[in-house]
Formats: sequence, structure tokens, C-alpha cells
Amino acid sequence: MKKIAINGFGRIGRLALRRLFEVNDEDLKVVAINDLTNASVLAHLFRYDSAHGKFEGEIEVLKEDGKNYLKINGQKILVLSERDPKSLPWRELGIDLVVECTGFFASKSGASLHLEAGAKKVIISAPAGNDVKTIVYNVNCNTIDENDKILSSASCTTNALAPLVNAIEKEFGVNHGFMTTIHAYTADQRLQDAPHSDLRRARAAGVNLVPSSTGAAKAIGLVVPSLAGKLDGIAIRVPVITGSFVDLSVELKSNPSVEEVNEKIKKYANESFAYCDEPIVSSDIIGDKHGSIFDATLTKFVEADGKRLYKLYTWYDNEYSFVSQFVRVIRYFVKK
Repeated sequence: MKKIAINGFGRIGRLALRRLFEVNDEDLKVVAINDLTNASVLAHLFRYDSAHGKFEGEIEVLKEDGKNYLKINGQKILVLSERDPKSLPWRELGIDLVVECTGFFASKSGASLHLEAGAKKVIISAPAGNDVKTIVYNVNCNTIDENDKILSSASCTTNALAPLVNAIEKEFGVNHGFMTTIHAYTADQRLQDAPHSDLRRARAAGVNLVPSSTGAAKAIGLVVPSLAGKLDGIAIRVPVITGSFVDLSVELKSNPSVEEVNEKIKKYANESFAYCDEPIVSSDIIGDKHGSIFDATLTKFVEADGKRLYKLYTWYDNEYSFVSQFVRVIRYFVKK
């Protein structure tokens, strides 16, 4: 039995735990959560979710011998409240893997603090720089080996883009491309106009289209090395709670027809990458467990001077699609 601890019980930490209970892997168990919020609030936010609905299992807060616990479906999980990862009792608890979801330790040096505290491995739920191996499940998880102690599971958008560009790179070759993600608003925006280091994200999230930066396309080179330096992108944050959409403009090394493009991409469909030929909208993919849902109905190209510029589109639930991919990597990594 592998023991897991979650550091940071925000959007991703809570949904990762929810997904872990859904998959019910008997070979691993979450034994601790570290978050600065009190246990009663954590329990309430785990039970009730505005985007993904109520957790239908049983949850209660316990206090025993001066320690706080969440009891979820009969399983006791120790609740800690420690700012410094080095002070966490990972050695004492025998933690095999820390799931790092705070956003504050998304680097090799930050994640290493958990190793110093006695954890055997760490996986980061965010981009973590060029010196941390970045994994997108069913794209490059075969690169994980027994020597890896710290991994990044990239971002939600990289998890959406990577399966698509991996497919077209293998089938046709990519010269270059540019991605726009039409992205649900996130917690790093203001509900009302208020100060923010990014003046666009300072504006009210619920009533604006908000251009924002994203490193998702550039990070593709960490996952598909042959595409390093060939892609870039931008995000437009929009007033939906979850459910996002990648618009990829790309020049290929050959000039396939729309039908050929769709046919080749369909071959790559799996648990991480869905193929859809129906006219869906963003609410249809909320809660979807594929990292990416390719929309074959929207494939197009324009041709000039013998060259074709293709438009390819893929959907993703920026929360649950990502968390589903994240949990796949967690299960693979902790048992490696």
C-alpha cells in the first residue's frame, strides 16, 4: 500500500482527492492533507463544489488526541496546518508521494523540501521549469524511470494541447503553430475590479474577456521534444466557471485534406484523448475525464501559395480533465 499526502487543498487538491476516491485504487491511500485552512472549512468545500456538484460520499471532521482528521467514506485522513514543508511529518508517516498543489512550491527547489521532510517522491500539479521532468499521461509517461523523485504534471492547457500536437507531429510533421486557449476564469482573477499585478486580471472576471499569458504552448517542447520552439500561445479568460477550448493554428510539413487530418488524429483516441464528431459546447465537457476532446467538426484550412494553414480545435475541462490526467500520473509514478 502506497501512502500519499496532499499539500494544498484548493481547487486542484480537492478535486484530485475526489478523483482518487472515484478510481478507488486499492494499492494507494491518501493519509494526510496539509492546508492552512481549518478542517471544517476544508470538509465543507470538499463536499460542495459549484462547478462539479456535491460529493456524494460520507465526510465528517474528527478530533482525536489533539489532531484533526477528515473521515471520508470511512477513511481517516490526518489534517495538518504547516507553512514550512520541511517541518511536515512525512518521514514519520511513511509518505511515498507528496501531491504538491499549493502553487507555492512548483519548482525543483520547492518540491525538494518535501524530500528533506522524508517523502520518497513529489509530483507537482503545475508547470515547474525546465529542470523538472514534465509528464502528460499517454504522451510521454514512458520517460518516467525509477530514478525520478520529482515530476511536474504540466498545466491543464498543456495536457489538452499535447495529445493533439503529438498526433499531428507524428503523422504529418509540424513546421510551427500558435495556440489560443479560450479559458474559463480562475482564482487568480478578481471578482470585482481590484488591484492585481496584471492589470487585465485586475478586472471583473464575470463580465469580461480577459487576455492573459500562458506558457502552455512553449512547454510542449518539454513533453514532445521535437516541437521545442515551434509553438507559442495566448489565453483569453472568459466568464464560465469551467470548460475551456484550444484553438490551434498550425502549418504542417504536408498538405493533407480535412478528412485525412481527422482520420489520422482519430487513431490516437484513448482514455486521455477523445475524438468527437458532434456539435458540442463547453458545458458538455464539464466533468469529462479525458485530458483533451478533439472536435473533428471544426477542422479547417486556408491555402495560399501552395501552403495550408490548418485550424484544429480541442476541448477540455480545465479542472476535471486536468485532474483526471494528474491522477493517472500519480498512480503510475507512485508505483514505479
